Amino acid sequence: MTGEESYPVAIVGGGPVGLTLALFLDGFGVKSIVFNSDAGTRLYPKGSTENARTMEHFRRLGISAAVRELGLPPDHPTDVAYFTRLNGPELARLRMPSEARIAARRLASPFDDQQPEPIFRANQMYIDRALLDHARTRRNITLAFGTSVTELTQTEDHVVLRTDGAGDGRPRTVRASFAVGCDGAHGVVRRSLGIAYGGHEDLRQAFHGGRMISTHIRSAALFDEILSKRLAWQYWTLNPKVRSVILSVNGKDEFALFSRPRDDEPLPDADAVRAIVRKSAGVDIPVDVIAQSPWNSGVARVAERFSEGRIFIAGDAAHLFTPTGGFGMNTGVDDAANLAWKLAGLVQGWGGPGLSASYEAERKPIADRNTTAARELARRIGGLAIPEEIEDATTGGEAARKSLGAFLAANGAQFASEGVQLGARYDGSRLVVSDAPPPPDRLEEYVPTSIPGGRAPHLWLSSGRGFGDSLFDRMGFGFALLQRGDDAGEGARLVANLASRRVPIKLLRVPEAASHLYERRYTLLRPDQHVAWRTDAPGDDAIGIASRACGW
Repeated sequence: MTGEESYPVAIVGGGPVGLTLALFLDGFGVKSIVFNSDAGTRLYPKGSTENARTMEHFRRLGISAAVRELGLPPDHPTDVAYFTRLNGPELARLRMPSEARIAARRLASPFDDQQPEPIFRANQMYIDRALLDHARTRRNITLAFGTSVTELTQTEDHVVLRTDGAGDGRPRTVRASFAVGCDGAHGVVRRSLGIAYGGHEDLRQAFHGGRMISTHIRSAALFDEILSKRLAWQYWTLNPKVRSVILSVNGKDEFALFSRPRDDEPLPDADAVRAIVRKSAGVDIPVDVIAQSPWNSGVARVAERFSEGRIFIAGDAAHLFTPTGGFGMNTGVDDAANLAWKLAGLVQGWGGPGLSASYEAERKPIADRNTTAARELARRIGGLAIPEEIEDATTGGEAARKSLGAFLAANGAQFASEGVQLGARYDGSRLVVSDAPPPPDRLEEYVPTSIPGGRAPHLWLSSGRGFGDSLFDRMGFGFALLQRGDDAGEGARLVANLASRRVPIKLLRVPEAASHLYERRYTLLRPDQHVAWRTDAPGDDAIGIASRACGW
């Protein structure tokens, strides 16, 4: 292909964040091109947590039901279990429901249930493929996989991206109104802008601190002979000779092994991997090594800036996590949800210039909050001292196991962090009109409230629990003005006025029974489902306030 191509938005990086951003833009009717240096998605396991907020975003994209069919069998528990060795004493178990139990709970949930899409466990390599497959069906998304962006330059009104000679062997030049770097810590976009990372010093500890190895293994024997008798999703081995985590990838013979070699050790070969599994399992079993990838744990870094001019960064390009808690990819997906509607507003003309600066203003504090929370969780578990007598068949060994098990059982915050999942708030944003102090920000607790700045409290608006029954389903893409009680016409007039300015908005009725969550008669929800403003009577200033939420 020769000449210059033009797109409203160019996305560099086709991982889960870049693809989610493209799919959100597609929902707004905005065309984009997605560049990815690899020809396909990742071939090795990585993170395995899609939190409740990410699943809500996937629901809006119409893929949450398909995503929930990936990974583990429906009846497989998602417990986290700790052992001295996998065939040895169980120290503690954090019990979590299977997907089948989650589905049953949803059917019986009250109308004001706050988790229409509870946390889900499927390996990220499955999620990446599902997102890519879905993106291939969307007319507004052009995929340029196997193509590396080598240079970005920008002017006042556009960005120019140049690529390598992949595909047909000839470089491409693409002109875009905006560009977004979702290309990770070492990607070209952040580096081209000269943006450095800030944040905490890296943790240096026995586990989840320093160089880690993720290994994709296959072993039917590991499942059949040991794990099938003590089913879980995540298996920890803790003893003086080895610490490891094994995640079930498919609920039978495929696993992700996380290990912490010495910093000066080479990437472990197949024999070394088998030795780690043998020490973890407590017995020698056959293991096939499928793929490996090194990574750094104990990291909590946030980019000093999230944008410059017409170029933005998101996901790992903007923040680096230790994976404890599964916050990394999920924070990136939430970045995409925040940025997509703002880019749509700027491209389509209904959004004001304040939208550009609001992305960093809103998302950087969340990145600081989430990276700090993940680091603290990693410090608690990774720096844990393992008693030498933990495996001894003695009174002292039994006491050590009991003490360690009690500690582990009481430290399940990384697996039940509802506050981190649903509690992100944009208090102080210029797009939000606050009228009350926000609730306390807690790692494990989410407080549903319509105080502007936070995620809109969820409601089921009909008796069913399928797609179309949720408030979030009926919002679709765009703003929503929620009306509680009888309408004297104020809400309809406000919506009509904004719609005449091409703002995507609809009027939705919520029942009086929701007054404990929606205290005001009218509540304006942004396209990312956060509350922008609320009132009992839209006055003469209503249009101005609503326009402010659009960046004017």
